[in-house]
Amino acid sequence: MTAALVAGLLAGYGIAVPVGAVATYLVSLTARTTLKIGGCAALGVATADGLYALVAALGGSALAAALQPVLEPLRWASGLVLAALAVRGTLTALRQYRDQQLAARSVRDPAHPARAYLTLLGITLLNPTTVIYFAALVLGNRTAEAARPLEQGVFVLAAFAASASWQLLLAGGGALLGRALTGRRGRLVTALASSAVIMVLAVRMLVAPR
Repeated sequence: MTAALVAGLLAGYGIAVPVGAVATYLVSLTARTTLKIGGCAALGVATADGLYALVAALGGSALAAALQPVLEPLRWASGLVLAALAVRGTLTALRQYRDQQLAARSVRDPAHPARAYLTLLGITLLNPTTVIYFAALVLGNRTAEAARPLEQGVFVLAAFAASASWQLLLAGGGALLGRALTGRRGRLVTALASSAVIMVLAVRMLVAPR
């Protein structure tokens, strides 16, 4: 149970922490509108992360028996996928920092909390990196014995809670936090921190005894 909780928290923060276009828009949206609208938008992002965690967890359980003969190669492949995501995130952050690229505002501000929630939910669901990340993480940690439903639920809820806490922190910080985190240095630091978390997960997956 504790392992599922920790894994979910690490997974949630690993995917939520990097400040990219969605997070930049979330912070600036809160600064331009209200905390209520920003908070609902933050929950939309977290809901998308939670949904992807749920899909990955349920899919992993369904495939556990069929994949049992190749669980060890799959664990290595999944660990390498996570490591590749970490390296890619680091290289992208360094390139954007060098080129002074800042996220651009691409959608109009939603004027209602419900619209803000749905808008950010839809934008985040369109990000394929999220589902690849969770699928690799969950499948890579499969053993011959499938996780119990309660453990799956704890994992998904922990991932959602981690993502929600970070997104709400971004929204609550408003304009001040936006200047700190969406500038060149802020985005570089958060992206590198996220890549470090993902790399830790990959290393743990590859060296863990089975």
